[in-house]
Amino acid sequence: MFRGITPLNLDPKGRLVIPTRYRDAVHHQCQGALIATIDPETPCLLLYPLAAWEIIEQQIQALPSFNKATRRIQRLLIGHATECEMDSQGRVLLPQTLRDYANLAKNLILVGQGKKFEIWADAAWHSAKTQWLDEEANKSTHMPAELETIAL
Repeated sequence: MFRGITPLNLDPKGRLVIPTRYRDAVHHQCQGALIATIDPETPCLLLYPLAAWEIIEQQIQALPSFNKATRRIQRLLIGHATECEMDSQGRVLLPQTLRDYANLAKNLILVGQGKKFEIWADAAWHSAKTQWLDEEANKSTHMPAELETIAL
């Protein structure tokens, strides 16, 4: 289970180092085989252990391809999906096309999201976080009924 927010650096070759606290889980779940793809809704990348990605990929492929919205998601998520291997030092090379999509430079934020990570440019993360907190404070977004049943 991946959770928490971790500031990271991207090295000059485009590699990020998976934090030590996640490496055993990544190795156990997928022997270091990861899939990176874009998030079509926000300028960040999604990083999945291979087994978790394969389930999602099957669900996406099962959607009707004649529906424009599902075809768009198929093209974006599966089309950008790239295999990334965690090396013995815990590094993962992110392809240039994916780095360009998310405007990734040196300073990154790795956000644990349970079964996957989100990879954000530092500035984009802080901007989005501020916006989300403002929306919540102003109640400018409607909370889904499913969330209203959760006690924090």
